[in-house]
Amino acid sequence: MATYYESNFVEFGDEELKPMSPSSQCLNTDDLSLCILGVAESEIPIDVDKIMVPLRTDLLRVNIGFHSIVVRKNRKQWWQQVKVRFEDHVVIPTFPHGLSPESYSQYFDDYLSKIALDKLPETRPLWELHIIKYPTKTAAGTMVFKMHHALGDGFSIMGAIFSVLKRADNPSLPLTFPSVTTRSEEKRNNVCKSGLSLISGCFNTVFDILNSMVHTAWFGDSQSAVRSGTHLVERLPMEITRITFSLDDIRQVKSKLGASVNDVVCGMIFYGVHLYTKMVDKNPKHSSKTALVLLNTRMLSGYRSLEEMLKNDMWGNQFAFMHIPLPSYSDGQKVDLKRFIFKARKIIKRNRNSMAVYLNGVLLSLMGILKGSEAVSKYVHSIMENASFCISNMVGPMEKMAIADHPISSIYFTVSGAPQSLIFPVISYMGKLTIVISGEKGFIDTQLLASCMNEAFKKIAEETAIDVAHGDPSISC
Repeated sequence: MATYYESNFVEFGDEELKPMSPSSQCLNTDDLSLCILGVAESEIPIDVDKIMVPLRTDLLRVNIGFHSIVVRKNRKQWWQQVKVRFEDHVVIPTFPHGLSPESYSQYFDDYLSKIALDKLPETRPLWELHIIKYPTKTAAGTMVFKMHHALGDGFSIMGAIFSVLKRADNPSLPLTFPSVTTRSEEKRNNVCKSGLSLISGCFNTVFDILNSMVHTAWFGDSQSAVRSGTHLVERLPMEITRITFSLDDIRQVKSKLGASVNDVVCGMIFYGVHLYTKMVDKNPKHSSKTALVLLNTRMLSGYRSLEEMLKNDMWGNQFAFMHIPLPSYSDGQKVDLKRFIFKARKIIKRNRNSMAVYLNGVLLSLMGILKGSEAVSKYVHSIMENASFCISNMVGPMEKMAIADHPISSIYFTVSGAPQSLIFPVISYMGKLTIVISGEKGFIDTQLLASCMNEAFKKIAEETAIDVAHGDPSISC
């Protein structure tokens, strides 16, 4: 979704307000209200007073939304700057004392599920920091950054968090990220396209836009093992599980198949969902399943420092959606494991040769201008609601991070408020790839699905003849 900013403030009487971008407004309505929850696990017990110092100096100057409240005037949303009491946004929960890390892990999971459902009050800026001082199975202490999507997309919000966290080995050095294609490289590639490729690109653009609109407006996926179809599913508790893979192992598969890391990850998720569906559906019937892959349309070469983001106003929401239908197999039909990866690769590659992703964003922005943010919000809600599940991928730093001498062993994120039974947030960090499984509680068996994901990668790796280290899932798939 394209973002249009107005740099000047507007006066309403004695009030001085700044317009909220149209894309941010559509994510903060009665129909759709999304939050990002970023989790950072500390290797040592958390010293609250110590970590407050960099948080106070960096987090509050990230962008205007972090020290502004939402004001609604003239059927639009505006930012109004206020004086922030940092203590009002920091929550330190109390759990029973003297429990084991296993018990505290369960308390943390329940707590994360609870705060994911809690609505951020608009009487203060739309963010919170939750500090869990109890040791879990994977951390000595945990920080949860909850930020409303109106503040920015995953790129800008995670970029802000990465600017607060520093390199553990040398805080004065910048974090580095796996390289991505830059705009200049893409332009050079576009110049080299043949006339046939350009015609193909135009055809793909028209087809992809029409396919997206038809799927959203008239069809949508049926109920299945991963889609309950429950009305207002976004208001139900979520159960969160995560699994971690070696990026080197995934790159080996990528090289063997001539695919990308994203292709392999999507294919692995698709095959894991296929295995899970076979186990859960005792009386399987053919049902179409469509994955909604979220794409950030910022043509940047990676995250920027906090100073660059402040200077260039790199905030707001710039995202679009890509629909990918999952391969389907009838009962007893032999499954081609590579097809799950190649299906994702084919559609993602075609979208790279298509302007549909960007034109969809422009169309949504035009809808906002003509019909208002509420209409865009309803439309985005229907896009998400009519798909079986969502995949959102973020690139994390290659080096270990720390905050105020607290080394961070793991980072991951999830999204709350999405009208879906299942979402897969994905992030890389220190050579590892973490896939979070956020499932509708009581409907999605996240532990079983995690086991099926492990089994999916194991079988894909065996097909491509690479040696990988596998975990020992508690539930076999």
